[in-house]
Amino acid sequence: MKLGSPFRPRLLSALLFSIFLGSAPATPAQERGELRIATSYKLMTLDPQYANLNENTSLLSHIFERLVYQDENLELKPGLATSWRPLSDTQWAFKLRDKVRFHDGSAFDADDVVYTIERIRDFLKPPSGGFRSYVSGIKSVSAPDPLTVLIETDGAVPNLPLFFSSLFVMNRPSEGVETTEDLNAGHPPNGTGPYRFESWSSGESLRLARNDDYWGGRPAWSKVTFRVIENPAARVAALSTGEVDVADAIPARDVASLKERGARVASVGAARVNFVQFDVARDTLPGVTDKSDEPIANPFKNPLVRRALTLATDRGILVDKILAGYGTAAAQVFPNGLPGTSAKLLPEAPNYDEAKMLLAKAGFPDGFNLVLAGPAGRYPGDAESLQAVAQSWARIGVNAQPAAAPFSVFNTKRAAGDYGVWYGGTSGEAVDIILHTLLASPDPERGTGALNFGKYRNEAFDAMLARAESIAVGPERNAALAQATELVMADQPIIPLYHFHHIVGYGSRIGSYVLHPRGWTTAMQTLPAME
Repeated sequence: MKLGSPFRPRLLSALLFSIFLGSAPATPAQERGELRIATSYKLMTLDPQYANLNENTSLLSHIFERLVYQDENLELKPGLATSWRPLSDTQWAFKLRDKVRFHDGSAFDADDVVYTIERIRDFLKPPSGGFRSYVSGIKSVSAPDPLTVLIETDGAVPNLPLFFSSLFVMNRPSEGVETTEDLNAGHPPNGTGPYRFESWSSGESLRLARNDDYWGGRPAWSKVTFRVIENPAARVAALSTGEVDVADAIPARDVASLKERGARVASVGAARVNFVQFDVARDTLPGVTDKSDEPIANPFKNPLVRRALTLATDRGILVDKILAGYGTAAAQVFPNGLPGTSAKLLPEAPNYDEAKMLLAKAGFPDGFNLVLAGPAGRYPGDAESLQAVAQSWARIGVNAQPAAAPFSVFNTKRAAGDYGVWYGGTSGEAVDIILHTLLASPDPERGTGALNFGKYRNEAFDAMLARAESIAVGPERNAALAQATELVMADQPIIPLYHFHHIVGYGSRIGSYVLHPRGWTTAMQTLPAME
């Protein structure tokens, strides 16, 4: 069991940076025809600003690009912006890349960036405004010349460039604002990326063609086809039979058999966390009863109960058995070693005796019953993790009934308050993004707590997080984020379970596949085999 092992991906940084930005053009010997990818990501929209989900981020990154790029260590690198600098606490200047063109031939310039920010901030509304929190603090944006963008914020936003590493830049139309409905109804997506849009069938496929005029160099593949195959076994079968060249989200249990059939596998620790989250706000909870199935007062309001359940959770089984070693036990929101993490927070082995003592002290010597909800097929090992956690908790008298459902059903019910405790997962650009979204007190005006479905509130943590976010990116900010994380994790509003590893399999036509901890699946990561 890899308790607290540091997260240090051993990828070739320069190579990864070049292939993601398209600046490593293919040689004639490397050029290939169609690349076929089986993906678990089900693209539901062609609007790159509609929802902040990996399925959109991954697939639409072929067509659209960002001002700033995050490398495999989550450090910021130039994208469509070549440089950026603060002019004051509330003003930033971004210099843009010259001689970049959209797929329709129009020139990329600062006016497109202005349009992008204003569209997200002023036009898209929840639930479609998945990126609104990234630009809600922008007071004004202007273009003093075609290659300069000036941004004024309402207050200090020292990590504004990090926010821009998530925003795809759109081309300003001749008039008005493109709607999500327009894009989904047949308006061809018009980006600056290495591949052009050809066709899309919602939930089934996405077809792309090489952008021969791409500013970063000619992409390796002339055509790219993504086939949406949600069933993991079907993805593995498609790769095994040669129907596809690449398959993402490979179950760890299938790695050995794939290798035996001649496929190769790449993996990397994910910049994300899977966890158990408690509803700590309501007085009573659905599915939470005493041993006679009578409703009881919400036990999760008591930090002793949350601590007891944490001590009764065996992360070793999750990592070693369910994830077959392709994961790392978690004690915080990002794998230890990434910027903003705390070296003091290490996963604990289960201690059932102490957990029972804490439950008794909290007034539950005999335990209680609960329904433990979660998605099935959304994350590696999700349904199995529910079973394993339930078995661990049973050892201290907490009888958990696992309730796995398709993610769309689970997500709807969770938002409606149908669950009292559940398994979930989230990812983000940086530690503070996750803390801001998952654990900060819900506040629509500040944009905090969007994933804090348990309605946890901790004013001391909120203050520490706000202070950390006011510090410029660097060691001081990282230390402040680590301290805030230590404070909130001591209160156990969630139980961090594991950081799973992204696993991708590829066949003989592929020379190598370079993984990124954000879990993207792209043609740009896929290098052809040399003949």
